[in-house]
Amino acid sequence: MDYRLSAESGRSQRSMAASSSFRRRVAAVGNFLRDHQRAIRTLQWVIVVVYVALLAIPAAMPLPDSSASVFNNLTIAAQFAFWGIWWPFVLVSMPLFGRAWCGLFCPEGALTEWASRHGRGGAIPRWLRWGGWPFVAFSLTTIYGQLVSVYQYPWAAAAVLGGSTIAAIAVGWLYGRNKRVWCKYLCPVNGVFNLLAKLAPWHYGVDAAAWRAPVRRTQTVNCAPLLPLRTMQGAGDCHMCGRCSDYRGAIALSPRSPEAEIVEIEKGSGWQTALIVLGLMGIAVGAFLWSASPWYVTIKQAAATWLVNRDIYWPLAQNAPWFILTHYPQVNDSFSWLDGAIVLLFIAGAALIVGGSVFLGLWLADRILPAHGQPQADASAHQAPRAAFAGVHKLAQGLIPAAGIGVFLGLSATTLTLLHNEGVSTGWANPVRFALLALAIAWSLRFEWRLAGLRSPQPARRLAAVGAVGAGLLPFCWAWVALFVLW
Repeated sequence: MDYRLSAESGRSQRSMAASSSFRRRVAAVGNFLRDHQRAIRTLQWVIVVVYVALLAIPAAMPLPDSSASVFNNLTIAAQFAFWGIWWPFVLVSMPLFGRAWCGLFCPEGALTEWASRHGRGGAIPRWLRWGGWPFVAFSLTTIYGQLVSVYQYPWAAAAVLGGSTIAAIAVGWLYGRNKRVWCKYLCPVNGVFNLLAKLAPWHYGVDAAAWRAPVRRTQTVNCAPLLPLRTMQGAGDCHMCGRCSDYRGAIALSPRSPEAEIVEIEKGSGWQTALIVLGLMGIAVGAFLWSASPWYVTIKQAAATWLVNRDIYWPLAQNAPWFILTHYPQVNDSFSWLDGAIVLLFIAGAALIVGGSVFLGLWLADRILPAHGQPQADASAHQAPRAAFAGVHKLAQGLIPAAGIGVFLGLSATTLTLLHNEGVSTGWANPVRFALLALAIAWSLRFEWRLAGLRSPQPARRLAAVGAVGAGLLPFCWAWVALFVLW
């Protein structure tokens, strides 16, 4: 008996020693980033140059013909770089490494901070700090990108990406000093990155006791994304740049459970729920599906027939400029005003049907579970609805894996199309797609099971709540089956 206890004690000590050693190595990575900020800034400027070249040079070149490929045409190569590699795998990096892309590589982040360093340093206005910007910016950018065919044409990419970059520089010059005000409030993908980074197995943890301990005077840390370092808990807002590593001996890059932030820390909010449910699982789905959907063609033909029968022809004209609707007559690709209206109608319908179904599932799950919390007796009229939906917002956080994989599947469809055009076999794609979708859905349902457990210990009640959320996800899952199999 004593031998077994001694052996178990030895294994436990070795496990603790290995864990401690691993934590030290992870913390050392944060310190390495802190000590090599000049090299990081140099790398960022190299990426800025490449980014500007990929935007500007293709826009100055004629459109490629049917014989062009990634290997002989810069426009196609830039298209593949942006939409085939860059954006899909930046999304993948978020749950793997947190927002390291933002802090270490992003050209817009580097440019807006540079502009802020040399700008007027104005106070951040109240309108800019509005909590709805992540949802609004993502939605408008997604919809506008579809209207101008951002994935296909360099001028459209220059308008969407370049316009965002110019706005980032302007906001940096106007507000803050050495800060990333644009990234914090207005970046169109800030909200998406914030959600996905909550799944990261790393974060900069803060030791409250070490922070309170008396220390010698230390140099102030410039947290560019404006985080309150002393009370920082999650990874959603952190840009993982390493500048604060070992600050006051209290902050260290640390491993954690990928589920810790959503289950233990994050409460969610109305705007985050809107971004998850209506943005990523509604608007984005409609944006990816409309061009392949036979329903789009049917609705368009019915609307065109109705207009012609009434001698209304102006909506059929293809005279909109390229920066409003797709207009490239030299390659026989131009949108009429009717095309634009039906695209908007399709995306709105997807947001209503798919996103509405997801929200209904969350709402039913919230009603099945015990009350999440009641509004205080002295709560104002506008605070009570927020408290009433607090349970829905918390449950919505569990859908981040499913919402994220949806955006990745949509963006990677462009990757596979470009590879197919280069003669690369893509027969393996659908099994991989549906395996990833199944894993993401399973992870989201596991989250819902754990989140339901915070409110009820009864397995039957928890299972019913998870079932309600799963039922709400059925239109979302069907949309991907339709895109990749039925259509």
